[in-house]
This record gives sequence, structure tokens and C-alpha cells, in this order.
Amino acid sequence: MILEICAATIQSVIHAEKAGAQRIELCCELAVGGITPSFGMIQEVLKKVSIPVFVLIRPRSGDFTYTGNEFEIMKADILQCKKMRCAGIVSGILNDDNTIDVRRTKELVALSKPLLFTFHRAFDWVPNPTEAIETFIKMGVDRVLTSGQTTTAEQGIEVLIQLKKQANGRMQIVPGGGINENNVKLFKDFGFEEVHASASVLAKETQIPIVSINNAKFFEENKVYESSIEIICKILKNAKSEV
Repeated sequence: MILEICAATIQSVIHAEKAGAQRIELCCELAVGGITPSFGMIQEVLKKVSIPVFVLIRPRSGDFTYTGNEFEIMKADILQCKKMRCAGIVSGILNDDNTIDVRRTKELVALSKPLLFTFHRAFDWVPNPTEAIETFIKMGVDRVLTSGQTTTAEQGIEVLIQLKKQANGRMQIVPGGGINENNVKLFKDFGFEEVHASASVLAKETQIPIVSINNAKFFEENKVYESSIEIICKILKNAKSEV
């Protein structure tokens, strides 16, 4: 069984290879489900480890429905990962109703070749997972990362088994979400060839800051925030006004 470690720090990557994990999914900001890491981080990771590195291509947190500009960013990031000789891409796009954005996801898959392509856990928002699996197979997706459309893969084991049976070797179904040393054998026993885990523990704790720079509203997955032209104009106007 292949163990893929979702790593958001360079030290996590080093630990993963040292412990014997066979693959890395590299990202940053696990608190929001992961977003694309910097090219500096990708470069350093590729220097440090010899196991395959798949890179998450997700331009921001929130939903998985992207603007034209965000789509261009994703494509540029994929091309850069290919130049850097990464082993795979982890990405995907949904429509407003959370169905697969077939046209644009297909373009990402084609652009990623010959790198392997994983459709990430946006799959767990899809209203018709069995239909989505057939769509992925047709467009050449190599694997899908999923918790079985529940909070954890253990809770979603029945759905995962059904998806694996449906895929029937045509693509990999990779369970991910809450997988640990206590439940990994469950997935092995049901014949899954790969699993995905962060295997995270608290590595550092510092003094609580006097002022927090976190903003809770940006952690809401169903909301996307952006700067307002109106508010910017008002700020500039008021900044120029004389008392």
C-alpha cells in the first residue's frame, strides 16, 4: 500500500521520506484545506527528497469555482511544476452547483501531461459521485482523493468501497481524511492500494500573541472575499480629504 503524506512544511516532507512514506502531496495552509505552495518551497522540497512529489494547484481557499483569472493562475502554476520536474498535479474545478467543470478540468488534465493527475477532495462536494467517476475516467484523471463524501474516510468507507468497485482498476480511488495508525488496516483489508494522510502532531507552541492576525471569516468554505472597488475609492477619497 502506498502512503501519500499531505505536507505543508519542509520538515513534514523530510519526516515523511525518513519514515518511509512513498509519496508527498505538497501544499500550504492545511487549516483551509490546502492551497498551492510557493515555487521556492517546491524547489527546496525537490532538493531534499527523492520520493515523488505531487503539488496541489488551488489558487485560494473557499470554494472550487474559479474565475477566468484564477484559471490562468492555475495553468501557469502547472506549467511551472512541469518545468521543475514534479511527479504529479492535484487539482480540479467545480461549477457553481458543485458539478464537475468538465471543460476546464479536462484542460488542466491535458496541460499536466505527462505528470499524473489527481482530482482533489472537491470531489466530496459533487452531488453525483458515480457520474463524476465516469467523467474522470473519460478525461484521463489518474486518481481521485476522497473521504467518501463524509467528514472522514472511515465514516465514508461504504461509499469508498462502492467507488472502488465502480472504478474497477480504471483509476485509483485514494481514501483520505482522518486516516491514522488505528484505522489504516481497514483500508488495506478492503483492497485500497493507496491512502492519504497528514500524520500531523503539534510540533511547536509559542506564547499567545497579544494581537491575533487571523480572521475567522476567511475560514468559511462557502464564502469568497475580495477587495471592493467602492471601499478602496472611499478610503482613497477620505485619505486625500483635508480636515
